[in-house]
Amino acid sequence: MTTSGNNSLLNRFIRDKSGRIVVWQTPNLPLIGWFVFMVVARFADGNLRTGLQLGSTILLLVWAFLEIVKGVNYFRRLLGLFVFALTVMSHFR
Repeated sequence: MTTSGNNSLLNRFIRDKSGRIVVWQTPNLPLIGWFVFMVVARFADGNLRTGLQLGSTILLLVWAFLEIVKGVNYFRRLLGLFVFALTVMSHFR
């Protein structure tokens, strides 16, 4: 699937190195952990809830950082940067 047009900015934005369009991927471990922690935190209270919310935020930041550094295309890297920035900004409001 290699043609001369595959090096355009649009193709690098949505395609991986193999030429496949990658927008959605199976969630990796930090993203699964973030989701589990958030769900469990909804049913917890007190210090446990606070700890689970902190853990979920840390896992989301780890996922976002991994996407920024190792994302398969520019879309995934931009998504990681967007989530990272929103997560950090949400703690300063």
